[in-house]
Amino acid sequence: MKLSDGEKLIVLMLSELYEKLDVKGEIEPDFIKSAIFSDQLWGVKWKYSGIPFEESDDPEIVKEVVDILDMWSFIEHAYSKLNEEEKAKLESDVPYFGKDPKFIGFDGNNETEYMGTAMFLVNELERFQEFSGRSFNSHCPSIDGHKRMLSAFELIRQTLSYEPLNLAQLTTILKEKVHPSRRES
Repeated sequence: MKLSDGEKLIVLMLSELYEKLDVKGEIEPDFIKSAIFSDQLWGVKWKYSGIPFEESDDPEIVKEVVDILDMWSFIEHAYSKLNEEEKAKLESDVPYFGKDPKFIGFDGNNETEYMGTAMFLVNELERFQEFSGRSFNSHCPSIDGHKRMLSAFELIRQTLSYEPLNLAQLTTILKEKVHPSRRES
């Protein structure tokens, strides 16, 4: 969805009128304002999928962030299903990242589009609610690690049915978080 600057202003003014007049409708003015202010207009189509908007693709970054959040959902769920012995093995096999792996977000200084997209998906569109309440700021570059992990995850995911990742699969994915130049031979 694209809006001109004038259209954004009109929509914002209408949203304020909705709020001021306490209009009870299906469109949530707070959500519309949030989508405009955070430059996440693609989210309007997601939230109001019943409106026949013009056909358009979501920005590529949205697909990337959805894929990353989905992967981390699988990782965190799989970790929660491991027994104590498996958790200890994972921690041993994947130093730094194998102990209670959690999605910590994206770098707030250099990966702000990714961070903002993730926050919008979770906080505004209420997707991936398992990440609700997190800051999404990793305070260090993370997108390259997420992408390496995602490559491994996508190969594994093709073989999954309805079961969680097993210890070997989890280990394979988490090892990709380490930059290749920092891996032991």
